[in-house]
Amino acid sequence: MTMTLAIDKAIAKVPFLADSKNIKKTPLSGGITNLNFRIDADGRSYVIRLAGEGTDQLGIKRDVEYAANKAAGELGIAPEVVFFIEPEGYIVTRFSNGKRIMPEDIVKPDYLARIAKKIRLFHRRAPKLKGEFNVFKRVEMLKKVSKSNNARFPHDWDFIMQKMNEVKKALEKDPYVPTPCHNDLLNLNWLDEDVPGDIGEIRLLDWEYAGMGDIFFDLGNFSHHHRLNEDQVDLFLYEYFGEITDKHYARLRLMWPMSELHEAMWGTTQTGISKLEEDFQGYADLWFGRFRQHVTDFRWEQWLKDVAKKK
Repeated sequence: MTMTLAIDKAIAKVPFLADSKNIKKTPLSGGITNLNFRIDADGRSYVIRLAGEGTDQLGIKRDVEYAANKAAGELGIAPEVVFFIEPEGYIVTRFSNGKRIMPEDIVKPDYLARIAKKIRLFHRRAPKLKGEFNVFKRVEMLKKVSKSNNARFPHDWDFIMQKMNEVKKALEKDPYVPTPCHNDLLNLNWLDEDVPGDIGEIRLLDWEYAGMGDIFFDLGNFSHHHRLNEDQVDLFLYEYFGEITDKHYARLRLMWPMSELHEAMWGTTQTGISKLEEDFQGYADLWFGRFRQHVTDFRWEQWLKDVAKKK
């Protein structure tokens, strides 16, 4: 289905847009798996997100995404959801007039403090979601889909799996409490909303991987996407917990490469299922490389021990 046809069909299903006489549609850039359009109608602006084809093979459940986005909108974390188009699973939100927070800015103390509090707010206040996000199960699931599509696996796959299993075993000594998590905290998903003459709110977009997960996956995921240095990791943990303990630090450090492995497996899976002209293999190779870098850190054995500490 062409893009124009798909967006016109979507608009026709939204009651307050269907009757509008003066609709303007503008494609928004930035997404790889979904298409986003800004819709201007009757003096208001919205975003309609058209779910990508085959994304169910990536384990994405659109009803869970909608529930998470709706909760985040009500908590002031995401732009509010105004309509859900079924059965397609397309989400319509308020258009947030904001600018991207550049990677070199988002790691500054003021931003890190605000980001930690947004993540914490969702973890603490969001309702239980009807989907799970467990990085170990997801890597297994993506491995299966990749194998069935004859995707290419790295030569040191056994070593990669060995390191993943070390983390899994270490974390099982003190199992996490499943918590509503976002699980995809890359730079493009953060917006600094513009408010005339004042400092706006930070908004978090793209809730398609949201589910009940480990808060340290979110913390590790944000850390790896923004390549935080030691001081930034400490500040991030302090702003989230009010203290920095060996246990918290170790859990974040172990989840960091797990999150990179998940990213690499996402790329590997896409090489088999995506019809888009993107270099998914290059993406996967990059993240496998960063994973190797972190699992060979001289402190690795120490972190495996520290996660089971009382504090």
